[in-house]
Amino acid sequence: MTAAIEGLLRELAPQALGAVVRRFGHFDTAEDAVQEALIAATTQWPREGVPDNPRAWLIAVAARRLTDLLRAEQARQRRENTWTLSPTSPAADNLDDADDTLILLFMCCHPSLPPEQQIALTLRSVAGLTTQEIARAFLVPEPTMGQRITRAKQRVKSSGVPFRLPADRESRLAAVLRVLYLIFTEGYASTAGPHAIRAELSTEAIRLTRIVHRLLPRSGDVAGLLALMLLTDARRAARVGKDGALIPLESQDRSLWHQDMIQEGVALVASAMSMGPSGPYQIQAAIAALHDESPTAADTDWPQIEALYGVLLEMTPNPMTALNHAVAVAMARGPAPALALVAALAEDKHLSTHHRLHAVRAHLLEMSGDVPGALAAYRQAAQLTRSLPEQRYLNTKAAALAQG
Repeated sequence: MTAAIEGLLRELAPQALGAVVRRFGHFDTAEDAVQEALIAATTQWPREGVPDNPRAWLIAVAARRLTDLLRAEQARQRRENTWTLSPTSPAADNLDDADDTLILLFMCCHPSLPPEQQIALTLRSVAGLTTQEIARAFLVPEPTMGQRITRAKQRVKSSGVPFRLPADRESRLAAVLRVLYLIFTEGYASTAGPHAIRAELSTEAIRLTRIVHRLLPRSGDVAGLLALMLLTDARRAARVGKDGALIPLESQDRSLWHQDMIQEGVALVASAMSMGPSGPYQIQAAIAALHDESPTAADTDWPQIEALYGVLLEMTPNPMTALNHAVAVAMARGPAPALALVAALAEDKHLSTHHRLHAVRAHLLEMSGDVPGALAAYRQAAQLTRSLPEQRYLNTKAAALAQG
């Protein structure tokens, strides 16, 4: 299967799922049917060519398979009135202008689901992330995440939620934004596999966030998240070299940064800050803006970034935020106080086995002149990451230190 077809299927999968759920209901069974349609596409399209209307092709194949699945279930349960094989209503089936992906996004964030299940189900159904990728994003074991997704599907099935944009959009917004944030993060800095960046995910997250922003234009959190995504994604072209090697922020060619995205992001930050008390997304966007507006790495306002991370840590006291705060402390005040912070974070059971903790520690030890300690920490970080570009970068750093 070509990369073009793979990218097309990733884009169309949530749209097809949304259309099938809207027409037939039965979220979990619809997902199975769409998965079978995707498998059929991966077999037929490379051989026969991509259909003129690939989205309609996927929906038609999935609908036929769903009908077979539902009829089989009817026969098994012997309750002919359990399932409905026709569209929910003429009005519901006449939504050509609606974005089924967005409706699916809000449906996955149904109030009957705990927040962790909302996020996991949406990442699986809307973004198409694997269970392993979602588990790494949440810092939990893969079997735990698999069970979480299964329970979420069962709850959506039993809730009987209609497929339409909910009236209580505001109450689901926090989960929706968290989902979009994780989709973007997995795209911009892939946690596993051969590629450092999965642009199709970050691009899709930005697209969906723009839609939510149009839907809720006065939400500072939405504006802040969109700004954060744009200001971060603006650096994408400079983040990886021609050989696929990762390039750290301080070494990036800033002429490659996308200035239109930076300007839009900065304007959104200013707008978001004027909408009321700032939340975590606005603060992170402000940090990203400070990086993007610095003409050189040396000009970066690290004391201001340290202060902002301090505010963010009070809002969201999680280990990753604390680790980023330690980096800012090192850049603003030197490695010694930052190493003390990292040593305390190593006691966190989730973070202690995460490669980023050891990568940060290696960098701080290198800054302080402890070459043997830095070498060991780089090697340990390389062993822990499942991202091949990250692994190569960390091993390269270790090799450079070993050679003196």
